This record gives sequence, C-alpha cells and structure tokens, in this order.
Amino acid sequence: MGKSIHPDEYVREEIKPWIRRSARIGYMAKGCVYFIVGLLALLAAAGFGGKATGTSGMFQSLARIPLGNILVWLMGLGLFMYIGWVLIKAFLDPKGEGKGMGGLIKRFAYFINAGIYTVLAVQAIGIAVNAISGGGGSGNTLSAKLLQQPFGAWILGGIGAGVIGYGVYEIANGLTQRFMKAFLIGDMDYHERKIAKNTGTAGLVSRGAVLGLIGFFFIRTALSHDPGQAKGLDGALSEIASQPFGRWILGFVSAGLILYGIYQVTRGRYEHMQFGKKEREKS
Repeated sequence: MGKSIHPDEYVREEIKPWIRRSARIGYMAKGCVYFIVGLLALLAAAGFGGKATGTSGMFQSLARIPLGNILVWLMGLGLFMYIGWVLIKAFLDPKGEGKGMGGLIKRFAYFINAGIYTVLAVQAIGIAVNAISGGGGSGNTLSAKLLQQPFGAWILGGIGAGVIGYGVYEIANGLTQRFMKAFLIGDMDYHERKIAKNTGTAGLVSRGAVLGLIGFFFIRTALSHDPGQAKGLDGALSEIASQPFGRWILGFVSAGLILYGIYQVTRGRYEHMQFGKKEREKS
C-alpha cells in the first residue's frame, strides 16, 4: 500500500515552483512586448518616431540601439516561457476547463495562442541574431501560401473569423472584468487590485479592437484573393492612423496597448497557477 499524501502537499506538487516562475517571467515578457509596441505607436501618433509599427518593427528598432539586442533576446526567451505555460493550460488543463465543448474550445484557443506566440518568439530570436531583416511580410507570405491551397480562401476566412471572435471575447472579458478571477486577490493590496482592474479593462478592450481589425483584414484577403490585403499588428495600427482623426484614435489604442502590457506584467506576478479541480477537492 502506497504512502498517503496529505491534500495540501498534493496540491502544492501539482505545478512545480520552477514552472510557475517560468510562466510568470513569460507573462512579463509578453507584457514588455505590448508595452513597447504601444509606446512606439503612441510616439508615432504624437508625431515622433515615424509610422506606427508592430512587433517585428519593434524588435528591429530595439536591436539597433545599444544593448537592445540583449533585450530582444531576453524577450524572445521569455516568450518561450509563456508559450510553455499556455501549452500546459491547453494539454494539462490546470484551469479545470474540462472536456465539454466549451472547455475544449478554450483549450484549443490556448493551443492556437501558443502557435501565434511561437512565431513571435522565433521572430524575436531571429532578429536578435541578425537572421531576419525587414518586417510585416510574414502575414502576407502565409496568406499567399494559403490562397494557393484547395479551400485556402475558406481557411483564411475562418482564421479571420476566429481572430474577430477572440477580439470580441477580449473586449467582453475587459468590460465585464471577468479577468480578475485569474488573480490571487488575497495576495494583492488595494492599489495592486486597482492597477490590475483598470489596466486589464482598458488593455483588453484595446487589444480586442485591434484583433478585430486584423481579423477583418484576413477576411478581406479571403474574399479578394489578394494576399496584400492581409495585415498584422503593424498594418492594423497603420490603418487606424490613416483614418479621419486617426492619430487621436491611434493615441487611445496605443495607450490601451501600453496598459495591456502593464496588465500582463501584473498578471505574471499574481496569476493563480494551480489545478482548479484539485483546489476544489482541497476545499
């Protein structure tokens, strides 16, 4: 007969401390990416620093400044840590999403999210070692390849619809403040809770709006069969800037992305990282 394990010990062993530390660093790296992208876009909206740029342009801009290459390396490695945690959520289900339809959809979304950030992390590492030059073309290349495949336009349109759907989810998550359930509220003081709530609300709404615009570009590409219509984050920000009062709108969106970055750093510090089902058994 095996050794009995006290429930408290069992819960603590569910997620190893080094995994939690790695995941927290990953969230902070993700937050840094959005913070810097938002800051560069805000400077562009204010008339400084040229046009609005996305993640690729941001990595390239950082790599050109003293010690910037090291920062790009660190962000790329940090994103891989974030990817590891997202894959754990997808396959091991620490949030207790379950195997029902809703839970499987959420877990599949985690898997897609891991794929997206894998591309971003590889991009950062590639730029850091000067293996990649120029930016913004990866989305066009992917779209062109998809359009050459059978049912490629349908697949691309489905991706666009999925991105829009996720954008709507982010907006709803921000407006309802459901995201606060992910935090260890008891470990946060009043000011930390306020920062998490305010930055999460504004940041998720802003990011959701940008995701919706990116999804629209994918659908437009599918309908026109023109891969040049596909745009990533940099294209979405540039499109916003080109509209009437676009610089003002870009300023608000950029500020929202900065706040989203702060929210991600806060989440990295205080996210609840335990297996939901085991927690319920403990109580």
